[in-house]
Amino acid sequence: MSNFFFDEQALSQRLINYRRELHRYPEAAWCEFFTTSRIAAHLKHLDYQLAFSDQIIRPESIMGRDDKLVQQAQERALQWGADTESLILMNGVTGVGAMLDTGRPGPNIAFRFDIDAVEVAESQDDSHRPYFLGFSSLSSGVTHACGHDAHVAIGLGLAEVLAENRDKLCGKIKLLFQPAEEGCRAGKAIAESGWLDDVDYLVAAHIGMNVPSGTLVCDPQHFLCSSKFDLQFNGKPAHAGIEPNAGRNALAAACTAVSQMLAIPRHRDGMTRVNVGQLMSGEGRNVIPEKALLKGETRGENRELNTYMYQQVEQIAHASAMMHGVDVEIKAQGEAIGLYNDASMVNLLYRLGEQSGFTHVVREKDFGASEDAGYLVDRVQQNGGKAVYCLVGSDLTAGHHNGDFDIDETRMLPAVKLYMNIISQLQAEVSC
Repeated sequence: MSNFFFDEQALSQRLINYRRELHRYPEAAWCEFFTTSRIAAHLKHLDYQLAFSDQIIRPESIMGRDDKLVQQAQERALQWGADTESLILMNGVTGVGAMLDTGRPGPNIAFRFDIDAVEVAESQDDSHRPYFLGFSSLSSGVTHACGHDAHVAIGLGLAEVLAENRDKLCGKIKLLFQPAEEGCRAGKAIAESGWLDDVDYLVAAHIGMNVPSGTLVCDPQHFLCSSKFDLQFNGKPAHAGIEPNAGRNALAAACTAVSQMLAIPRHRDGMTRVNVGQLMSGEGRNVIPEKALLKGETRGENRELNTYMYQQVEQIAHASAMMHGVDVEIKAQGEAIGLYNDASMVNLLYRLGEQSGFTHVVREKDFGASEDAGYLVDRVQQNGGKAVYCLVGSDLTAGHHNGDFDIDETRMLPAVKLYMNIISQLQAEVSC
């Protein structure tokens, strides 16, 4: 059991308070300026060393970032009361890394918390607890419908306990508050920044994920590789009645692409997926559409299978454009690779689960989705470190990315206790 001491009841209430404040101010990927500001202010008060912008994110590897939306988000963050100094340090790029350097020899342990919300409208029904209790989203069409507000709260709570027990620590503790996990847009850029290259152990987690309250899943299986893409079709407008022959129909090309992408043969060697989530086009019923924007994704249970799907998409995009006499531009918007936990870290979680407050500890469960933490895990492992990604169970009121989504807030405290027990055990192994 951890030799760190803190008031569990008081901490549990603070975790709830943090989560509810963040829930009111949700920000989508690469727009988390208010969120980053609030996190940074709290960490600065606790005397952490902070890192922003290109210190933790390689600019050349950023994916899926819209400069116009970023500018709007910065202005909104100021209206909400974001700290100006933090905004300057961010230099237009959200997220913050924090380090507690004890000055004593020991392991370098890192924890990752994703901070972005999803572009889903939150329920305004009286049965929805955030709405009923007055902490629902203040941002139209954006809400924390995935649990990342709880992840941030867990990170802030962990930061507090670490600061309170600084004299019992050795080595370095790094806390990564990651932007743009949704759409898998930031993991690669963070990994390539090198900020995690000196890490001996990395821990990441997700709350919910169809795991009931009280359960800890130590080794989720089948993380899917994924490629997120935009297809921009550019044609030529014309009057649909007077001279339809003069136009080049971008929407028709996009529709051809949709039907053919959904018909891509699935691969015999494993699970493959493709989805078209958005298609936007047209200015009027009597105008040949000049432009069409298609947003989609591929997935595969390994890199080879995902590459197979993505290459099929590329071929279909070019063929569809050629058929309709338009041009097409393919823009990569996000990427995720597979994720494989280190067995020793899985075993550590399995031993510590019950004493951390989990009533049911299981070794494996299917994950079946994509997570850009894969890039972070891979980077740490490639540099000789060990990593684990686990699932913290929580009963949910609706599925992830649903406007009725809400979590069991009592499940945040066991996550903090688990992290403190991990630190205690890893430190004990090196006798520091």
